[in-house]
Amino acid sequence: MTTASNTAGLPSEASKGAVVCVFCGSSPGTSPAHLAAARALAHIFHANGISLVYGGGSVGIMGEIARTLVSLSGPSSVHGIIPEALIEFEQQGRETGKPTPIDASLYGRTTIVKDMHGRKHMMAKCVIEGGPGSGFVALSGGYGTLEELMEVVTWNQLGIHGRGIVVFNVDGFYDGLLMWVRAAVGGGFVSEANKGIMVEAKTAEEVVKALRDYKVSEGRFKLNWALN
Repeated sequence: MTTASNTAGLPSEASKGAVVCVFCGSSPGTSPAHLAAARALAHIFHANGISLVYGGGSVGIMGEIARTLVSLSGPSSVHGIIPEALIEFEQQGRETGKPTPIDASLYGRTTIVKDMHGRKHMMAKCVIEGGPGSGFVALSGGYGTLEELMEVVTWNQLGIHGRGIVVFNVDGFYDGLLMWVRAAVGGGFVSEANKGIMVEAKTAEEVVKALRDYKVSEGRFKLNWALN
């Protein structure tokens, strides 16, 4: 995915606000620390004028961060992107099989897409087109959260985007993943120059600082994705 260069009459990147895509679970987790981290991240986004892009769910950690940010910054601060097939699973009312239509006044704007590929493509596009400090953050979650995180990590390594990627490590939730990265570097599967593509943060404040200070890894592949 590439972006066009700035032209006359269009806003420069520096004039745009930061857009952060948060990958996270549609479940709340068993520890209250996970929902608390979502609320803390929403508060720091509000304080720094950061817009949220997320998976469009109204339950679990997804619903918590979206609902909190909308209550602080208004509906225009949040954009949820959800595949049609996941509506009955990631929105309130899923227990009864009758999901409640998402309320924009509570959760912001929602875009329904055809499939998972469309969701991830649109999420990435929003971040890539955002201003300085834009990037991707992983809060706690399951298989889907990890898959989304690792895809944007891979895209960064391949040179498809240069946005920051931060793992919000709540109560050691991602210790195993970070250990795996070290093992992959030690085993020769990830280069030493690329070990910092993912950055760890342990507080919401650290998340925003890591995105602002993010440095593109020197070991990224210099590939031309504009080719047909």
